[in-house]
Amino acid sequence: MKQDTQRSSIAGPAGALACATDLPAGTPRGTAVLCHPHPQFGGTLDNKVVQTLARAFLHLGYRAVRFNFRGVGGSAGAWDEGQGEIDDALAVIAAERTAHPGLPIALGGFSFGGYVAANAADRLQAAGTPVQRLVLVGPATSRFAMPASVASDTIVVHGEADDVVPLASTLDWARPQVLPVIVLPGVGHFFHGQLPLLKAQVVQAWGG
Repeated sequence: MKQDTQRSSIAGPAGALACATDLPAGTPRGTAVLCHPHPQFGGTLDNKVVQTLARAFLHLGYRAVRFNFRGVGGSAGAWDEGQGEIDDALAVIAAERTAHPGLPIALGGFSFGGYVAANAADRLQAAGTPVQRLVLVGPATSRFAMPASVASDTIVVHGEADDVVPLASTLDWARPQVLPVIVLPGVGHFFHGQLPLLKAQVVQAWGG
């Protein structure tokens, strides 16, 4: 991201979590917390898809907060099969709500991070403290247990040629919810060469 990215840490359930925050021009309209792909396959807060989501939210006027899950790049702890990682996301959201009261929270994630974001949003919805918006990019619907439903203000983007998480798996998850899925023709899981298109889809979907 930009050279003025602010690096910090917040207290997580397994120890400190490394964070990177980018600020929009002008007064922020909200905070977007963004979750990176699978920690055991090289996923970090510097993943290019996650950075693209951050740029989309900056364009929309949000503070963009990326963080490393436990055991990744300066974050304490160790891989926890996807369960502790949901707790990590919830801890970051709680810290942001405390530090910036009144700012709406949006939540996003790519691949494994999409699974984490969807489940964190589900828990917050059940607790009566829902997030404002949710964006899931290539969510790991074939590999991890996704919630049965998500909020109506949700964007799902999936590549037609995704060979890591088949498009059919995400459509099967979305179909009972009548949840639209934006399909990018010919695009693979990592959106190589198509990151500007991904950003444009997120920005356009929310009217920015």
